[in-house]
Amino acid sequence: MSSSPLDVHLLGQYEGPLDLLLDLIRKQQINIYDIPIASITSQYLEYMQKALELDMELSSEFIYMAATLIHIKSKLLLPTDPELEKMSPEEDPRKELVDRLLEHERFKNAAEMLQQKRLVEEAVWSNPQIGKFESEDEGPGLAVSLMDLVKTFQTVLDRVKSRPIYEIGKEDVNVPDMIRYLENVFKNHRGKGPVSATQLFEEQRSRRAMICLFLAMLELVKRQAILLTQGEMFGDIGLKKNLAFEEALGPAEMLEAIEQEYN
Repeated sequence: MSSSPLDVHLLGQYEGPLDLLLDLIRKQQINIYDIPIASITSQYLEYMQKALELDMELSSEFIYMAATLIHIKSKLLLPTDPELEKMSPEEDPRKELVDRLLEHERFKNAAEMLQQKRLVEEAVWSNPQIGKFESEDEGPGLAVSLMDLVKTFQTVLDRVKSRPIYEIGKEDVNVPDMIRYLENVFKNHRGKGPVSATQLFEEQRSRRAMICLFLAMLELVKRQAILLTQGEMFGDIGLKKNLAFEEALGPAEMLEAIEQEYN
């Protein structure tokens, strides 16, 4: 009986088609930049068939991804004219899919890291110690964890799915760019209150920019450059400069190290 890369997680539930594809690629140690589309498409369709046999519900996203894979496969099978290729080289049909997979994996890794941090926080902190999270200069506040920021980010992501046009071109933005963006935001912020995280997310023109902004926020929180605040239970998450803000953003080597980390 032949083993299949789908056997382990078949009865589990993937969060979406990108999760399934990443699982197939990583378990078989496939180079994500050189995906064998014919093989991956066959395995993906096999999963969908087995899911159907087991009465597992699959969202429309899985069906759309199946159509996308078949379309990419058909484009790769089409013969190319060597002369036309010399004059106008065509982009690899897999590139957009690879970019989406890498972006999804990056966000998934960040979410897993935050989940681990939340478990540590729950084990260490108790409700009587909530006072340690209160802001001394603004009166009593609420304890805000990184998981609250994750929830805000996910809410905005879910909301923008309904926009008729969301991705504008191929925006080439990275995490260091967004750290500098946040630096300018705080520099130009005239009010005394915190900056709204939701507003910053919604001002971005692409999902990639939003994810890079989210990761930039995580970096600044980790480096104690910014603080997370919340005025009321279930309210918007605010960003506030910490005393070490300028010091944390100062060295150019810091941004270079971050850029290397996310490449």
